[in-house]
Amino acid sequence: SLPAPVELAAYRIVQESVTNALKHATPGEVTVRLDRTPGGPLILVVTSPYGTRRGPGGARVPGSGAGLTGMRERAALLGGVCDAGPADGPDGTVWRVRATLPATEEAPPT
Repeated sequence: SLPAPVELAAYRIVQESVTNALKHATPGEVTVRLDRTPGGPLILVVTSPYGTRRGPGGARVPGSGAGLTGMRERAALLGGVCDAGPADGPDGTVWRVRATLPATEEAPPT
């Protein structure tokens, strides 16, 4: 069981990551992994294909650029961290979002 603010932050980070993949990533698989050891933080990792979308206009839908900032702010409000960027994957470079969120009742409310 996780505190409600942590559950909500994790949900929204995954939601934004998948939305960004649909908007900006080249076609391919998106993976979502959640890890937590008893009493430890929740570690959330979302990976998607990395590269420039081909075709007219590049990205499917233009963005405001606030998605990554919003994910970082959500994590920080709980005392966690979130980073995003290119990373080495098993089949080449991927875009990775990684968030570490405290999973204790002491997490401050959002």
